Amino acid sequence: MTETNQIALVTGAAKGIGLSIAKRLSDDGMTVVINAHHELSDEQTKDLADAGYNFDVLVGDVANEDDAERMINEVVEKHGQIDVLVNNAGITKDKLLSRMKLDDFKAVLDTNLVGAFNMTKFAMKFMQKSRKGAIVNISSISGLHGNLGQANYSSSKAGLVGLTKTAAREGALRGIRSNAVAPGMVKTDMTEKMSERRQSEFTDQIPLKRFAEPAEIADAVAFLAGNQYITGQVITVDGGLTI
Repeated sequence: MTETNQIALVTGAAKGIGLSIAKRLSDDGMTVVINAHHELSDEQTKDLADAGYNFDVLVGDVANEDDAERMINEVVEKHGQIDVLVNNAGITKDKLLSRMKLDDFKAVLDTNLVGAFNMTKFAMKFMQKSRKGAIVNISSISGLHGNLGQANYSSSKAGLVGLTKTAAREGALRGIRSNAVAPGMVKTDMTEKMSERRQSEFTDQIPLKRFAEPAEIADAVAFLAGNQYITGQVITVDGGLTI
């Protein structure tokens, strides 16, 4: 069970999986701060307020080292601590490997992997002082098995697994746990833009015959944030797709 009176920061949480994670941790009793690349719209803020959520929002680019340090410092300055960090911020720039531009390869790694490194590095400095903390990285089955047209994305998500396990080994010396969740196909704005035919093709490959709800990914994150004896692990949440 997730402890209450904890301070959590979720990156890339303006919508989709990140926002579902933020809501779940808040429902579990945590004070949640969300990071977004841009200010939330008035409509987004109103919708959250109407649903009973009042998140502090930190605008910044996790791939920028100065932004990452500033955001972690702001959380600690306001709340006195940071107990849970969820590295969810990520982008895609899909294209077949032979046609992919180097800039697009680097851009995805910068946000998805370097961004997680930046946030983890600065968060761990504070977690080490309190001798506790939980880091949950959002990887992907693409990082475990590869995927057509996603050399950059798959590489970044595979790198997150290595980062997760190294942070687990180093963090364990001070009571800090580090784990990852590897989602499969999830109902998000991105997957909803896929054609019905493409969605059907993916669904046929999934033993449970459906895409995940973002809340189901959030459930796994909450579990890893709360369990005090799990570290260095990657939980696949894919409906059996990679059995």
